Amino acid sequence: MPVTYLKKATHTSTEDQNEVNARVRTMLDDIESGGDEAALRYAKELDKFEGEVILDAAAIKAATDKVPAQLQRDIQYAHSNVAKFAEKQRESLLEFETEVAPGLIAGQRCIPCRAAGCYVPGGRYSHIASAIMTVTTAQVAGVNHIMACSPPRPEEGVAPAIIYAAHIAGAHTLMAMGGVQGVAAMTYGLFGLPKADILVGPGNQYVAEAKRILFGQVGIDMFAGPTDSLILADGDADAEIVAVDLVSQAEHGYNSPVWLVTDNKALAETVMARVPELIADLPELNRDNAAAAWRDYAEVILCSDREEMAGVSDDTAPEHLTVQAKDLDWWLQRLQCYGSLFLGEETTVSYGDKAAGTNHVLPTSGAARYTGGLSVHKYMKVVTWQKATREGSMPVAEATARISRLEGMEGHARAADVRLHKYFPDKQFELKP
Repeated sequence: MPVTYLKKATHTSTEDQNEVNARVRTMLDDIESGGDEAALRYAKELDKFEGEVILDAAAIKAATDKVPAQLQRDIQYAHSNVAKFAEKQRESLLEFETEVAPGLIAGQRCIPCRAAGCYVPGGRYSHIASAIMTVTTAQVAGVNHIMACSPPRPEEGVAPAIIYAAHIAGAHTLMAMGGVQGVAAMTYGLFGLPKADILVGPGNQYVAEAKRILFGQVGIDMFAGPTDSLILADGDADAEIVAVDLVSQAEHGYNSPVWLVTDNKALAETVMARVPELIADLPELNRDNAAAAWRDYAEVILCSDREEMAGVSDDTAPEHLTVQAKDLDWWLQRLQCYGSLFLGEETTVSYGDKAAGTNHVLPTSGAARYTGGLSVHKYMKVVTWQKATREGSMPVAEATARISRLEGMEGHARAADVRLHKYFPDKQFELKP
C-alpha cells in the first residue's frame, strides 16, 4: 500500500522572508552604528519599556521574591535535570594527544566560548524553560560570561520567573531587552557587555532572522523555524493520548506543523475526530494557535508497516519525534533523523520542553537531517594542535613539499624545504613530485 494522506497540509511553514529580512537588516545596521542609544530607542518603540536594561542584584532579588515557593522548587528541579544531562554531555567531549607517526604528535582540545548570548522569549508565552535550557548548558560548558536577554513587558519588565530561572542557571548578566535589539546588544557588546561569541535560544521570526543574518559574525545554535512535532503510532497506541500530544504541540503557534504517521486507519480516524474537540477546550489564545496549526499545517499519514512509517519520519526529519508503538528498541535503532526522540507513552514532548533534562532548543524545518539540538557541545570549540621532533618532521616535510609543488603552491613547499635544509644539512632530498 502506498503512503496515503488522510489529512494533507494546505500551507508550509516556510514563508516569504523578504519583508522580515529587510526590516531586521535595517534595525541591525541602526543599532551597530547607533549603539546603546539606538537599542534603547527600539526598546521604547517596540517593547514600550524605558526601565533599566541591565538588572542589578536588587532587581534580581525583587523578582525572586515574586516567584511562588512551589514554582521555585519546580524550576530548581528542571534546572537540576538539565544540568545533570549537560554534565554527561560534557564528559563525552575528550581531550587527547596521539603519536600519529614516529615523532609527530597531534592532539585535541575542547575550549568553551568566552561569551554566550542566550535569548529567552517572553512575549506571547513566558518561556521559563528556555532560560534553563540555554543558560544551564552554557554554564556547564564553562563559558566565561553568559548573558541572558528577554523582552520586558510595559511597566512590568521581564517576567520574574524568567529572571529567577536564568539567575539560578548561572547567567552573569540579565537584560531587560528583547527582539532584534536584544540580539544586537549581545552581539555588538552594548551596555558595557562583552561581545557574544555565540547566540542561542528560540525566538519569533524577527529574532530568528537576526540570528541568521549575524551568523558568521557570531556563532548561532541553528537556523530556527516554527516548532514541529511528529508522532509514530501503531494500533496499540492510546488514541486519546496521541490526540492530546498533537494538540499540545500545535498550540506553539499558528504555523507549527504536527504530523501523525500510523499503520492503523482506525486509530488515525479516531485521532482526527478527537483533535478538534480538544482544541475547542483550550483557552482562547492557545485555541486560536492550535486551530490554525491543525487546519493549515497538520498531516495524518497512513502507511503499510512500521518500516514505511520510519521512512516517512526520516524524510520529514521532525524537531520532536514521539513513538507510541510496540518494540521501542527497534524504533530507537531504526530512526535516524530527529531533534529529540520520545520513546513510549510514558514520556512526552512536553516533558522535554520543560523539565526532563534533554534540551528543548532543537532543529526545525527538516534541519534534523544534518544537525542535533542545543547542547554543551555547541558552546565548545573542538580544536587541534600538533608538534614534532626534528626526526619526526622529516617525512612530513618531504611529503608536504612534493604535494605542494604538484598543487602549484611553491610557498608551501619552501616552508617545508627550509626546515629540511636546517635540520638535515648533510642529507639530500627529492622534493619535486
